[in-house]
Amino acid sequence: MAAPVLRWCCPARRWILANIDRGPRHGRGAPTGSRSSGKRGQSSVAQQPLVTAQKPRKGEHQWAAVVGLEIHAQISSNSKLFSGSQVHFAAPPNSLVSFFDASLPGTLPVLNRRCVEAAVMTGLALNCHINKKSLFDRKHYFYADLPAGYQITQQRLPIAVKGSLAYSVCVGKTRSQVINKTVRIKQIQLEQDSGKSLHDDLRSQTLIDLNRAGVGLLEVVLEPDMSCGEEAATAVRELQLILQALGTSQANMAEGQLRVDANISVHHPGEPLGVRTEVKNLNSARFLAKAIDYEIQRQIEELENGGEILNETRSFDYKLGCTVPMRDKEGKQDYRFIPEPNLPPLLLYDSASLPAGADPQQVINIDQLREQLPELPSVTREKLVQQYGMLPEHSFTLLNEVGLLEFFQHVMKETRAEPKKVTSWVLNTFLGFLKQQNLAVSESPVTPSALAELLNLLDQRAISSAAAKKVFEELWRSGGKTPAQIVSEKRLELMQDQEALEQLCRATMEKHPQVVMDLKKGNPRAINKLIGLVRKATLSRADPTVIKEMLEKQLSS
Repeated sequence: MAAPVLRWCCPARRWILANIDRGPRHGRGAPTGSRSSGKRGQSSVAQQPLVTAQKPRKGEHQWAAVVGLEIHAQISSNSKLFSGSQVHFAAPPNSLVSFFDASLPGTLPVLNRRCVEAAVMTGLALNCHINKKSLFDRKHYFYADLPAGYQITQQRLPIAVKGSLAYSVCVGKTRSQVINKTVRIKQIQLEQDSGKSLHDDLRSQTLIDLNRAGVGLLEVVLEPDMSCGEEAATAVRELQLILQALGTSQANMAEGQLRVDANISVHHPGEPLGVRTEVKNLNSARFLAKAIDYEIQRQIEELENGGEILNETRSFDYKLGCTVPMRDKEGKQDYRFIPEPNLPPLLLYDSASLPAGADPQQVINIDQLREQLPELPSVTREKLVQQYGMLPEHSFTLLNEVGLLEFFQHVMKETRAEPKKVTSWVLNTFLGFLKQQNLAVSESPVTPSALAELLNLLDQRAISSAAAKKVFEELWRSGGKTPAQIVSEKRLELMQDQEALEQLCRATMEKHPQVVMDLKKGNPRAINKLIGLVRKATLSRADPTVIKEMLEKQLSS
């Protein structure tokens, strides 16, 4: 299978992408670099043996990068996975902890139906096979914020397996070329989150907050089908949009609701895969891409210089822009996986296997959940392209920015302007102002109704494009006024007196005979200068198209 390959260019010390045939991929084990280390927070997926890093051959500068991901998404639920404790971000420490969360003796888990439904819906949306029977296991490890000494997860038989995630990467100088890609999904499993350790260096102590302990997580394991940071970040963003569309997770990375571990290795094409490193707890798509690209380059440089890659866990220092070692993964700990004795097998049904007379509140029907699936982001993008005639890359931008699609649709409902013009204003002017001020769409001082009114004035030729931009700037500064009020106060409306405009055109030509002479000699730029002079005289209140028509008419007469 053809795959992107990194060519290491020694003179400039950089790597570029090329396409060559890849050797064998990782087997059915965990993604690249995700070998269990026996440390806290590692994947519960069965792993494959390490592959020894290959020493580079002299004069050989071709490298293939392999990237796999493990993604933990917090399930949108009012209560935790196995207890009735509420789930609320930024609650006072240890205020949302039940007896079960604190692992007091005699407490038993009660499975949250909402979390199971969320896992099934996510699996269906990601083209997974839903196991009608799945099992829970105990994964043992010691850490202060895991009071039970084990995590309840699904190591042997997860709820969903063998899916796929389709995503698209925009390439080219203008990002106008869209390449469709697919990454395989190994499995989706339900598991508990751990608590949170708060390290106080001044007092040399660690405080434990168990509010997060027991919160339901979806662990989505992506096979090592990616080859660079941009691909990984784009795949994660697509998964984030799908989870948000389903309502199974808010997937807010800033609040820790979506955390990513990246598993990375490099090797010479046609040779065994290299030793993997794992970069843990990446909480933004931008940092994910930077961390992966840095780690790929670091591994290549290390091997080119005759070194070797250690099988270790690293973290990304966003201030320095590099990965740093956390711990090595040589000492493999036995997690002592055992079946969870307090939870029976999780049984799901479809319409064909549903027991007669079964209580709908006591069973989960896979087919019923399939019928409830909402429109997914890929379908929404296709509709935008077909309905409004926009470019595919514009549809990606509308969905990727939180709240931007809803803003665009509200403007479209209230304006008579063409979709192409609305798209341009929303993606260029409006989004540009947001990014300059580092604001979210929900924080914008300009409402969809105000932008729609402004575009209506522009469509009616009541104002010029230049005046419209001035009105928008004023709207951004003073939120209380309407576009019509600003146009009136600033006297930005277009001149409607055609005779007065013709006189201005004639007077401008008389004042600048040399420019008129240049125009008659065949200089096409001369007319633009005349148009600019007339617009200056009208304080930009005249339509450039109308001015040009009048000037050409007077020149030909």
